[in-house]
Formats: sequence, structure tokens, C-alpha cells
Amino acid sequence: MHRTVRRHLGKMLAGAAIAVTGTAVMIGVTLPDPAGAADDTRGGRTGSAAVAGADRGEQSAQGDRDGGSAAAGQAPAPGVVEDAPGEGEQGIGRDPLTDAELERVEKLALTPSQFVGGRDVEGDRGPQHLATNLSEMEPSEADDAAPPRRAEVSYYDYKSDELVTKTVNLATGKVERTGVLKGVQPSPTRAENREATELILASPLGKGLKEDYQDAMGKPLTSVDQLWVNGGIYRADLEETVPRALAQCGVHRCVRVTSKVVNGPWIDTRDLVVDLSARKVGRVG
Repeated sequence: MHRTVRRHLGKMLAGAAIAVTGTAVMIGVTLPDPAGAADDTRGGRTGSAAVAGADRGEQSAQGDRDGGSAAAGQAPAPGVVEDAPGEGEQGIGRDPLTDAELERVEKLALTPSQFVGGRDVEGDRGPQHLATNLSEMEPSEADDAAPPRRAEVSYYDYKSDELVTKTVNLATGKVERTGVLKGVQPSPTRAENREATELILASPLGKGLKEDYQDAMGKPLTSVDQLWVNGGIYRADLEETVPRALAQCGVHRCVRVTSKVVNGPWIDTRDLVVDLSARKVGRVG
């Protein structure tokens, strides 16, 4: 298609050139010489001027192709990178949460005992942070000129397999609501997807992933940093047949991993599921 467009464009340009030449010939033939045939010298001068004008036109076109006039050919001034506008400590109304608000609310949401008693995806102290979002207004606050700003923080406690949510009033710093749910599994975070992939690489079931990577890239897969990974929640209660290692998925937090070589091809790992709560890898399908 590219060659066809070029041929078509060439024909158009050639046709335009023939048309211009034909017009010039017609002008030369039909326009009378006001001084008659005896004034050959003026005719010569006129022809020389036309040729000179054409030469200047060609030179001008060449100059345009070579970068234009001296002023236009100068290097452009370097770009200026401006700092982002400063962010206040406190947002207003429905503004997104500021960095200061995010840091503050995540500290307020957990009590010391919850931090010490909880466990994250790697087994360290403190529940796994999932998300922090601006809370929706209460229906009764819809007409308020300045409704209170609240943030909802969600965690997953791998020790108790519970989803914990805290609603914090950003003005007062008080935790107004706390929710604890079992069997509710929000989408996994980047940290959880990474840990699931680490467990796959450490498992005998990760052999196929390593072999596929070796075939695709010609070098061994030794680190999760060589992959781009994503994941979705896997629940045993939605499947007809489930391996024994994954029977608790849904009560436990389980992730099915999708993987891709960094700047390279996809590698099919959809048959691998990781029970992050039990730190086990199973194969489905």
C-alpha cells in the first residue's frame, strides 16, 4: 500500500509539473512582443531575468530544504522544565487526597495492636495495605457547602484472612467506622502479584515458566524483575474441579498470575494459581 501511495503521489507531481510547463509554453506562444521582432536585446534581457529569477527561486527552495534562512536555521532555544505546582497539606472538597493526607490517614487507621498482630503478604508485621481512597459523602451531606473529607483505607490481614476497612475523618483525625469481612477478596496489588510470582519461581511448578523464558529470550529466568506480571483473584467456589492445594481459595487470598517478558512476548501462566495465605502454588485446568 505504501508503494502504491508513492506511485500515485509521483504521478500527481509529474502531472502537475507537465501542467506548469504547458502553461509556460502557452504563455510564451500567445503573448505578443510589444516591441516587435526588432527588439531582440530586450527580449534577451527579459529571458535572462526570468532565468535569474528561476535560479533565485531554486536557491531559495534549496535554502528552505537546508534549514531556511540564517535566523530560521539557528538551533531552537532549549526547553524549560517547570516544577509542578506545590501541593497543599489539605485538599478541599472532592479534591484527590494529597500526599500528606495519604500518609497521615494510613498512620491513623491502624492501632499499634493491629499493626503488631497483623501480617502482610510476605509474613511481616502489619496487615497488607491495599488502597486508600476518598470516601463518598453521606446522603445527608450532599447539600452541605463544605462537607467533611473522609478517607477509606483497606487492608488485608494474612494472619486472620480478613479484609479490614477504616474510614477516617481527615479534619478530626478520628476513625469513624471499621469493617472486618471474611471471604471478600479485592483485586491484588502490585506487591501481591510480585510475591505470587516469587512463589511460582521457587516452586517446582515454575519449571515451565522458566523453560518458556529460556526459549523466548535465550537466557535463564532468575528474577521476577525480568517479567511484567499482573494477577486476578481466584476463588475455588466458582470452579467445578479444584486441586487440593487450592481448595481454600476464596477464604484464603489466591491469585492467578498473568506474565510477560519485559519488552518481550507473553508467557502463558494462567494455569498457575498461588494461595498467598498458605504460600502454596497449584495448577488448574
